[in-house]
Amino acid sequence: MGAVTAQARPWTAPAGSRPVAATVALPGSKSMTARALVLSALADGPSEIRRPLRARDTTLMAAGLRALGVAVDTTADEVWRVAPGPLRGPARVDVGLAGTIMRFAPPVAALADGPVTFDGDPHARNRPLRPIVEALRTLGVDLDASETGGLPLEIRGTGLVTGGEAVIDASGSSQFVSGLLLSAPRFAKGLVLRHEGPPVPSAPHLRMTTHMLRAAGATVDESVPDVWAVEPGGLHGRTWDIEPDLSGAAPFFAAAMVTGGAVTLAGWPRDSWQPAGRLSELLTALGAEVTQDDTGLTVRGTGALHGLRADLSEVSELTPVVAALAALADGPSELRGVAHIRGHETDRIAALATELRKIGAEVVEHPDGLEITPGPLRAATLETYADHRMAHAAAVLGLAVEGVRLTDVACTSKTLPEFPELWADLVTGS
Repeated sequence: MGAVTAQARPWTAPAGSRPVAATVALPGSKSMTARALVLSALADGPSEIRRPLRARDTTLMAAGLRALGVAVDTTADEVWRVAPGPLRGPARVDVGLAGTIMRFAPPVAALADGPVTFDGDPHARNRPLRPIVEALRTLGVDLDASETGGLPLEIRGTGLVTGGEAVIDASGSSQFVSGLLLSAPRFAKGLVLRHEGPPVPSAPHLRMTTHMLRAAGATVDESVPDVWAVEPGGLHGRTWDIEPDLSGAAPFFAAAMVTGGAVTLAGWPRDSWQPAGRLSELLTALGAEVTQDDTGLTVRGTGALHGLRADLSEVSELTPVVAALAALADGPSELRGVAHIRGHETDRIAALATELRKIGAEVVEHPDGLEITPGPLRAATLETYADHRMAHAAAVLGLAVEGVRLTDVACTSKTLPEFPELWADLVTGS
């Protein structure tokens, strides 16, 4: 057997021996950075992206756009510059394990002249993609997908997408809608996209997409429920100011709650395109005090964690951290409305059930969520499933349970490469 690599070495989560007190400055939102990259690549002039997230998902997105002929300069950390160019193949795009790339980039590739192939990490082939594939076929795009309708994928573009009308079942991910809408202004006839099926999850991410489209000059009509109409027309180059990543901040806020301390997320805007209101509601229900002023968004622990019943369909990325807090609460919790996270980096519902049981919680698994009853806590080695959000949840549990080990903390590089160092500094006060 070969030597264990540094990336796979277990990491012991630091225990919270005292209340944490810190102001944290986190990198930009992954969701906003990904959308800004795509809109900038399709614009009629250069753009700047200020305070972007530099992480695996976003650097792979930048590399994929470069492969298609877009000049993306990511050498500076504070400002990335994007200069559009003629989209062309042949090209190969590595999606890694990123849903944003595998769902946002194929419609861009359909506008290229030449073949473009997509593939990624082994588990990426299990992530749902069929609705995008079928919609692109409806819109006249020539492509080949796997037998399951996913990766590996080849798109044979002619430099033009006719566009028109398409019907999609986006109940598995709002990214199916966002991916099509972001490129739709460049379709010859624009796009009228209709969702048919169970409710689309993560509505705030859809609102972010339409807000950013309009900011780039697109005309979008979403006045009819489950219907999005994008008129054909140019997108304009502009400066994008990226907000701190709210989902990435969740474990740091949780640290304040578990230890009875306070954490401020610096640079949080008064008016956000992310679901800060819903996050505040959830953390307050769990026992936190949440305030905002000119210094940022602050979460304070009150010395108690309460169980809750919550529909997390709009903020499903928060499920792992909320589930970890629920396992440390003073009563049972029920988290529902997140069936679609079974198709995320891993089956997050099954993974959370397995790992929470290891540290002593009783867990009932439902198709769309979990019932969690806290139990006597015990140390355990927790699997991270190559999933950054699972690693965040495990680190939160480690605050309350000495001896929690993560099988692989390096998976946090997907969205926050600095996480292990930031977390250790927060907990130890160094």
